[in-house]
Amino acid sequence: MTPLALGLAVMAVVMAALWLVQRRAGNAGIVDVGWSAGVGIVGVLAAALGAGWAPRRLLVGTMIALWSLRLATYILRRVVGEPEDGRYTRLREEWGEAFQVRAFFFYQAQAVLAALFAVPVWVVAGDARPGWGVAAAAGVVLWLLAVIGESVADRQLARFRADPANRGRTCTVGLWRTSRHPNYFFEWLHWWAYVALGIGAPLGWLTLVGPALMLLFLLKVTGVPATEARALLSRSDYAEYQRTTSAFIPWFPRRPSSGG
Repeated sequence: MTPLALGLAVMAVVMAALWLVQRRAGNAGIVDVGWSAGVGIVGVLAAALGAGWAPRRLLVGTMIALWSLRLATYILRRVVGEPEDGRYTRLREEWGEAFQVRAFFFYQAQAVLAALFAVPVWVVAGDARPGWGVAAAAGVVLWLLAVIGESVADRQLARFRADPANRGRTCTVGLWRTSRHPNYFFEWLHWWAYVALGIGAPLGWLTLVGPALMLLFLLKVTGVPATEARALLSRSDYAEYQRTTSAFIPWFPRRPSSGG
């Protein structure tokens, strides 16, 4: 059994257990914790069982583990401390009595996605070439920049939301002044670290699965579209924020409208 297949089997069991947890807790958002932790689990298995150069396997395994631990811990705190995410509340309404059955398969789909997102780690862990190069150094720098950037964005948003005076308002402080979704941008940037590490490796092109899939989900599926649709309904200042602030890549904000 390949490391990815083993990881998929492990995550299928984990996701089934989390499905039972959400039935009891009434909060389906735990699936996001499972996915972020799952990518780390499958990635660490791929690094540990890979046939590549041991120092490179140790590096990439540590990178995916630390990324996964930070993100899963952050999401877990939100799931435990806040009401169920609006995405899952809406699914409960749309699916009605079929929610639990459909949710089970949705959770299992996240196990498959966890294995897919671990493909770049598997590729890097299979590279038997000894030694480091400029690309590896660039990968580490990218990883550090991305993880620090996402952590800062998450902390800035959490601090803003914690102030009761900001209820119903849009966060426009720090990184959120330059991008409507700086956390998403740095999450996407993180996956390019493994592309850099995989340059020259057998099947190195497969590392592009990470940033490509992440960009698809962030911009077209569950990220920006769902987040902004809810924000427009709940915050009167969000339309102006959309007009003045870059959607994804951090950039200088435009001037506010005369009525803003």
